[in-house]
Amino acid sequence: MVRLREMGRADEAATAADFPLLGCRIAAGFPSPADDHLERRIDLNAHLVRRPGATFFLRVEGESMSGAGILDGDLLAVDRSAKAADGSIVVVALGGELTVKRLARGRGGWELRAENPRYAAIPVPEEGFAVWGVVVAVVRRTA
Repeated sequence: MVRLREMGRADEAATAADFPLLGCRIAAGFPSPADDHLERRIDLNAHLVRRPGATFFLRVEGESMSGAGILDGDLLAVDRSAKAADGSIVVVALGGELTVKRLARGRGGWELRAENPRYAAIPVPEEGFAVWGVVVAVVRRTA
């Protein structure tokens, strides 16, 4: 089970995280010449947080969602106002703990699926279960 170890709420009055956004795409395969042109500036708060009053952040601990690109130590932006649907990656309270999984309709009803074959699906119980929100962004430090 992936545990979520830190939680913070987006502040509606947060200052802008304004960084330069280059007007070119970066090659992830073969190098290409970079444009010497600044397209505009990007506000990371606006890019990651669509609904500040309904958004909170959690840090991931564990590897059950690695197949979805959610790794140990990643920071998740979670929107409480977003509607959870079949296929959504959600943060749920289950048995008194928070976990992040993919919500899926299975043969016997709803289940929470890990994105790592070493972890079994969890049937959604009728009681003791609550969706806290839908994951809308993943932030990862690489250095």
